[in-house]
Amino acid sequence: MLSFLYARQSGLDDPVRLRRAESTRRVLSLELNHNRDVDRIHGNGINTLDIEVIDGRYMLSGGSDGIIVIYDLENNSKKPQYTCKAICTVGRSSRHVHKFSVETVQWYPHDTGMFVSSSSDKTMKVWDTETLKVVSELLCYSSHSALLCSVLAVGTKDPKVQLCDLKSGSRIHILQGHRGEILSVRWSPRYDHILATASTDIRVRIWDVRRASGSLFTLDQHNGDKSKASSEAVNTAHNGRVNGLCFTADGLHLLTTGTDDRMRLWNSGTGENTLVNYGKVVNESCKGLKFTVSRGCSPEFVFVPCGSSVAVYGLHSGELITMLRGHYNNVDCCEFHPDYQELYSGGKDCNILAWVPVLRQPGIEDDETNSKRGGTQAAINPAFEDAWSSDVD
Repeated sequence: MLSFLYARQSGLDDPVRLRRAESTRRVLSLELNHNRDVDRIHGNGINTLDIEVIDGRYMLSGGSDGIIVIYDLENNSKKPQYTCKAICTVGRSSRHVHKFSVETVQWYPHDTGMFVSSSSDKTMKVWDTETLKVVSELLCYSSHSALLCSVLAVGTKDPKVQLCDLKSGSRIHILQGHRGEILSVRWSPRYDHILATASTDIRVRIWDVRRASGSLFTLDQHNGDKSKASSEAVNTAHNGRVNGLCFTADGLHLLTTGTDDRMRLWNSGTGENTLVNYGKVVNESCKGLKFTVSRGCSPEFVFVPCGSSVAVYGLHSGELITMLRGHYNNVDCCEFHPDYQELYSGGKDCNILAWVPVLRQPGIEDDETNSKRGGTQAAINPAFEDAWSSDVD
């Protein structure tokens, strides 16, 4: 670490290199923080989490009980042991509450004054954060949505994707091509006109929403090699329902999960299967699976709910780094906090757990951390070994 600081001070090194190296170390040291609790509000399983990107302070949660909660993640007490308080709740007593399970919650990307939710009660609602009142509501037979600026992509139980304008509250476009229920929709963080959709028809489609015609392409797990696929498996992303999508932070790659217990990494520009082997990724979810990718690390990592644990994989190596265990029942969602390299997970045990990096202890060499993890850092990426070689004064 001292060599990084000296190189940065003398202008020999890019400041990004130091930041990425420390971010990577923090992610590799994640563990359950017993000094930080999150208010237990939900009376049933937690399906979805979202942390706003403006201040990185407020987190939304939605549960199978139909309740939506806003948490303040900041430690206002300044004490080592504290609780992330629930500052607002849309409970059963509210006339605006969803009647059934909330499947998706998402902050408006540009401020914290608004958020959206979608539910298995066949409604999508736009909320005013200040008043916790619904400012717009759409009947959309959907429980999966993704918001980009003022355009909301809504996956429906029939094989259609609806694009809705939040300003007018009207549907502006319908994307058709799937043959089964839409289980996940995601906007590209790189191009605001690119949308990915996943369905029970075991296909993933990439759309350019500026075009009136069909999808740009369909992801093919066999990369066009028809000799490896039956006629039914041509242009299929998985051999089971595809229930999870997640773009990397730079938008260059797309991750998909399926009920065939496989996770695949794709080039989002060409649709090519990169053939990274993650092994068996247990996926028993009947609904959309909410998983996430780290940001600002080198290499990057994937956090995937796996039974009552969260599995951590090397994004490009496919190596299973560790299993984060702490829940008493199945984990349904997890959300990465890029500002502090922390992870929050929610499950059917009604708990939200905080996974926090272990603080660097003075006088302990970095190679001790490497040996603790079994040397996985160097195995994931040779550049990591160089970045975290033993420092000298």
